[in-house]
Amino acid sequence: MAVCCLGASLCVKANNTTGRDTLIKGAYYHVYDSVLIPSKDGAVISALVVLKKEQQQPLPVILQFTIYARHTDIKKAIEAAEKGYVGVMAYSRGKRYGTGEITPYEHDAKDVYEVIDWISKQKWCNGKIGMYGGSYNGFTQWAATKRMHPALKTIVPSATVAPGLDVPMMNNVIMSFPFSWTYYVSNNRFLDTEDYNSPKWKELEYQWFQQGLAYRALDSLVEGRPRNKIFQTWLQHPTYDAYWQNMIPYKHEFANIDIPVLTTTGYYDGGQVGALYYTREHNKYKPGAEHYVIIGPYGHFGSQGHPDTVYHGYTIDAVANISIHNIIYEWFDYILKGKPKPAFLKDKINYQPMASNEWKHAASLDKVSNDTLTFYLDHKNEGLLNRKKPTQPGYSNMELDFADRSSMNSYFYEFRIIWDSLFSGGGVMYKSKPFETATEFTGCFTGNLKVTINKRDMDYSAVLFEQLPDGRYFYLSYFMGRASYARDNTKRQLLIPGKKTTLPFTNSYFTSRKIAKGSRLVLIVNVNKSQSEQINYGTGKDVSSETIQDAKEPLKIRWHNDGFIKIPVKR
Repeated sequence: MAVCCLGASLCVKANNTTGRDTLIKGAYYHVYDSVLIPSKDGAVISALVVLKKEQQQPLPVILQFTIYARHTDIKKAIEAAEKGYVGVMAYSRGKRYGTGEITPYEHDAKDVYEVIDWISKQKWCNGKIGMYGGSYNGFTQWAATKRMHPALKTIVPSATVAPGLDVPMMNNVIMSFPFSWTYYVSNNRFLDTEDYNSPKWKELEYQWFQQGLAYRALDSLVEGRPRNKIFQTWLQHPTYDAYWQNMIPYKHEFANIDIPVLTTTGYYDGGQVGALYYTREHNKYKPGAEHYVIIGPYGHFGSQGHPDTVYHGYTIDAVANISIHNIIYEWFDYILKGKPKPAFLKDKINYQPMASNEWKHAASLDKVSNDTLTFYLDHKNEGLLNRKKPTQPGYSNMELDFADRSSMNSYFYEFRIIWDSLFSGGGVMYKSKPFETATEFTGCFTGNLKVTINKRDMDYSAVLFEQLPDGRYFYLSYFMGRASYARDNTKRQLLIPGKKTTLPFTNSYFTSRKIAKGSRLVLIVNVNKSQSEQINYGTGKDVSSETIQDAKEPLKIRWHNDGFIKIPVKR
């Protein structure tokens, strides 16, 4: 059993393993890197603790809880100690020196509670614990609020994922990139970086795509390894059911989260959908929550601490080049030490409209815009985003042969922000007329697409660009989802072939950009057929079990001209 004591200086012992003194930057630190914390169900959680040798009084604690066990983690704990805290890194069961089966997401909610409870009872802890970290480490913070511990005083989740909502599936479509990730985090007690960075994973996805196998057979193509239990478990839960709901707060459980929160994310952060899901639900069920957001032109890693000045070819506005990491520690000083709130946080939502070189601030996500522009998907003029609803019914035709593997249809353009030319990629493209004045587009675009298809389901996308006056295209946002879950992500409702259907969507990526005078909006609607995600052949069966044998006749779609998108704008 792990034990901690506060004696002749502060000491920690774990299974008879004592700490060591380490000299860093002229100061000595006590480092205890083999702490083992037992859980109630028999697993053991590994942790490391760092505090300054000169520390004599209990201090607030900064905790990260992660599945990403790295030998360099001690640097994060040392930084916390250097800034006047006790630094603690703890790990998902089975990682580092812990025991138990490595199963991402499933046990973290109860295990992080055990860790917080253990920390709160140590003599070097003053009863105040704050958490931070990004991606998976952001998820574990929200998992910690599933059951609130009184010692947890704040969380600072960055680029945070929401399992079942944005990973491994986005709006009920399972994506391929988490597949290799499961091996990355579960092959050993740390991380199998060499395996994860191997080109074999892309080759394997392409092999699966070309062979037209069932998606659940993807792991059978990995030579010399057993079937992937983590992957197969995920495929058993294509709806947002209790399996996923048990991992993070769900609905009214958000009302119990009465601690201050600072969320950081980016317009191009793959974890943004999750980050803003938590934000919306927290404010919905806990009105008046002290929940702040920083969001700007950042990617997944930049939004966690140190933004890229050039992201995928786009040079961010100078004003957007801030140190998020420094603000995070200013936030900890504010909550845990009673210092002033970070000056940067002017209001609850702090966002940077691209091409404006300024920050703006709003009281809530609903207040970042005060108007909407509606554009109808008019089939005229080779595809027009029409500000006026067409007076006569019409539609754009699209046909997709799933059996043809000579080409792919993809929704994903984010690996480049600015494009010299743009093609529909097998979908249908619509363009608006030029904007007569510069217009700030801030928020998530939404829509009601009206379709008629000859099958029972499809996975579709809506991708949005700004066509600049010089003809280039600026990537703005996208939505991707499964038609049969358009109204409810917990219940599948198949489409009726030949019957016109409305597909509402709201869960697109938040962006903020000053659309230039003379620019046009460009929308591409499409259907997924690529190696990057499941292929929904439209039979209505379990999508993970469908194969190329289910392709049969091509998918035929009518995108009706009374379908529309809405763009949030700030006047």
